[in-house]
Amino acid sequence: MTPEQLRTALRDVPDPAWLDAACGRVAAEPSSIDRFFPAVGRRCGRGPLPDLPGWTADEAARALLLVALPRRHAEYAENLYRHGDAAERRAVLRALPLLPIGAAGVPLVLDAIRTNDTRLVAAALGPYAGHLDTASWRQAVLKCVFMGVPLTVVADLDERADAELAAMLAGLAAERHAAGRAMPTDAVDLLDQLSAREA
Repeated sequence: MTPEQLRTALRDVPDPAWLDAACGRVAAEPSSIDRFFPAVGRRCGRGPLPDLPGWTADEAARALLLVALPRRHAEYAENLYRHGDAAERRAVLRALPLLPIGAAGVPLVLDAIRTNDTRLVAAALGPYAGHLDTASWRQAVLKCVFMGVPLTVVADLDERADAELAAMLAGLAAERHAAGRAMPTDAVDLLDQLSAREA
């Protein structure tokens, strides 16, 4: 995902001039993002973007506001996440891969994964989750299975899944079987693939 793709996908928002002006203001006066960020839903809408599956208009617009910052991206991202509502937090998480912050956003990802908000967990496991250490990433995948979050949201799943994750999934499957509960189909498929890989 690139800022250009976000801008193109937002071409039909209700008030594109407002978004352009807001991004310009944030570039010149970074602290103004605190005022614009909460207003995005009203000015740009909250519906899904046909050109960007999985993204909503408010998420994409908020990501562009964060990209427009000239400096201190990690600081503003953390502040907006900590003080934002669920939609604003999802937008921050989705924007992380676009920001020049290295691994500074990992605490936000870990915080999101600890919640019981399935949409927040899904947003946390996009491309930026590549910064998670392996143990934390495995636990996050397991939480997706536990919560019923589709594994399609997990970036680089095929590349990062390993024998240890397979063992964890097998343990969860055994627990669920004993309790008379089924595993999600995508988790069963992943376990089968990992088992075949190890065979």
